[in-house]
Amino acid sequence: MTSPLQQKIKITGPSVVTANRTVDGVVIYRTADRGWSIDLADAAIVREAEPARALLAESVADDVGAVGAYIAPVKVDDTGAILPGNLREQIRNSGVTIELPAHA
Repeated sequence: MTSPLQQKIKITGPSVVTANRTVDGVVIYRTADRGWSIDLADAAIVREAEPARALLAESVADDVGAVGAYIAPVKVDDTGAILPGNLREQIRNSGVTIELPAHA
């Protein structure tokens, strides 16, 4: 399998780096201060391939706090709010799509 860092990165609009937190699998987003947040509104937005590649490389290197980092498209609305850019990211941002069994 080819490393995400070796693949050609195409940015066609605003994008963020997302991953899953290693402790509990929660969806997280890379922030401008090089941390992680569970809130998409805190995500660092990139619009060109080189900054996206750099942010992704930093994120992949943080394999203790996060796993599976990749670049995801987002939309920025007229108010500046950051919204998921495709169905996959809408689902990841909203949570599970089925009812999970309750713990006894």
